[in-house]
Amino acid sequence: MDYHSCPNLAAMFFAEAARQGDRPFLWAKHAGAYRALSWRAARQQVSDLAQGLRALGVERGDRVVLVAENRPEWVIADFAIMSAGAITVPAYTTHTVEDYAHVMNNCGARAVIVSTAALARRVLPAVAQASSVGCVVTIEPAAETPSRAELHSWHAVCELGAESSRAAEEWIGAIDRDDIACLIYTSGTGGAPKGVMTTHGNILTNCRSAFALLEKVGLGHEVFLSFLPLSHSYEHTAGMMFPVSLGAEIYFAEGADTLAANLLEARPTIMTAVPRLYEAFHQRILRAVEREGGTRAKLFFAALALGRKRYERPTGLNLIERLEDTVLDILVRRKLAARFGGRLKAMVSGGAALNPEIGRFFLALGLRLLQGYGQTEAAPVISANPPDHIKIDTVGLPVLGVEIGFAEDGEILVRGENVMKGYWNDPAATARALDGGWLHTGDVGHLDGEGFLVITDRKKDFIKTSGGDMVAPARIEGCLTLQPEIGQAMVAGDRQPYLVAVLVPSQHLIDEVTKRNCPSDLPITDRPEIRQAVATAVTRANESLAPFERIRRFIITGEPFTTANHQMTPTLKIRRHVIRQVYGDAIVALYDRPAG
Repeated sequence: MDYHSCPNLAAMFFAEAARQGDRPFLWAKHAGAYRALSWRAARQQVSDLAQGLRALGVERGDRVVLVAENRPEWVIADFAIMSAGAITVPAYTTHTVEDYAHVMNNCGARAVIVSTAALARRVLPAVAQASSVGCVVTIEPAAETPSRAELHSWHAVCELGAESSRAAEEWIGAIDRDDIACLIYTSGTGGAPKGVMTTHGNILTNCRSAFALLEKVGLGHEVFLSFLPLSHSYEHTAGMMFPVSLGAEIYFAEGADTLAANLLEARPTIMTAVPRLYEAFHQRILRAVEREGGTRAKLFFAALALGRKRYERPTGLNLIERLEDTVLDILVRRKLAARFGGRLKAMVSGGAALNPEIGRFFLALGLRLLQGYGQTEAAPVISANPPDHIKIDTVGLPVLGVEIGFAEDGEILVRGENVMKGYWNDPAATARALDGGWLHTGDVGHLDGEGFLVITDRKKDFIKTSGGDMVAPARIEGCLTLQPEIGQAMVAGDRQPYLVAVLVPSQHLIDEVTKRNCPSDLPITDRPEIRQAVATAVTRANESLAPFERIRRFIITGEPFTTANHQMTPTLKIRRHVIRQVYGDAIVALYDRPAG
């Protein structure tokens, strides 16, 4: 694939589909088994749907909102919208009616594509509030009919397109690299989301950068397992567009509960995920080792210790250690690799900061984990660890085509073809974000001696205590959640004398306390055993922190931070402003008495 000369994403897809022919492309579960849609069949569906959308009145530059879970139709719809010359507007399946209405009205949507009847029950009331929407296409039957908009089935629109005498490829030549491909709305960790105008060239240059990064692992016939929502920029580029550019196969995971089984079924060669998922794998592996105990546990921890030493010691292992390490590769690391499908060339972590301890854990056990950094406004990849020189406590080197600079206050600035056009209908926010020709990321960091980028925290998330100390909460939260007793954490304390935290006990701790003790009328978070275990974990975490970073008081909550309660984004980053609203009174009460 010649990423530099390719005119647009639709052209990329049709060219790759012509090359791949009848080879399998998109894999989804049907009746308990994975079945594939071929490249040839996908190409025909994209062409038919694109022509059908044109017949419904969708024109060049129109915005089409896409609401669906990860499935083959998501990919078909995205390329069909682009092939029609229109702009895809992905929306999360976790949105409320108000969220959908905001997106539709903000972008002036012309049409909406929605997958299931359950999603339609939230999408169609939003359509009723959006006067610009003229038609709705339902992938599966929907029981309700929206006001002001015609309802069409996916099958009927594809049939309408198939009857057309024109081919979708006829429109593709008019699409330029600088045209908007999609409006991806930011996930809103700090407030109302904004529509990021992402061009065809933005994504194509990111795909080119990803290829240059990963060709060192030996790219060939690749298989991806798609788990993160395709409506997020990270998965949209790294989990869909990049695999398409490679002619790869994409498996769609069924969900979080079946991910371990799906890994064994898909046997991916490259995996992209967020830190929260790697944290879950880390905890699951350690619990399994703890249950097994005995010789297996000893071998596991020996492999972990030697692997860490190999990673951290520049001079490498001595002869005896190398021999032991080779044996442990066979007895431990190969078996662990098999649990991930046995073919992984690289795992990539992005979307949020990865705790370096989690990264070192997987590297020590022989799983190549590359931490990267990006933003929706950068399509999204900015930097990543090269496979042949991993520094997991950094987010790697700037990827091909990206230039990094710094403002006087340490804010990271980015320049390159990957940088967005701006925010839809928000010139003031665009001017702030692209001031001086650089993307102002809002993140603070620096380059180390080898040019690797180190992120310290979000500029706006910094906490300034009443003593004048500037604190990065994400680092402290990482120290807390590394403790096996703590599942999630949110640190607060701006303009206060010390730091406090909202903590969610780990499920492992809850299970252990429940198993050891008789039934109790007390809520699980009020049980003395839980409080004592969490307090001990906080003390342990505090030992690795500076005095002004230590947690002096905390709240324990039995309700995890989730997307359902809007305390996490769809890519599993905590929404600090929401958590502070929910626990505001309790946080204030922590300051009613002197800190211990």
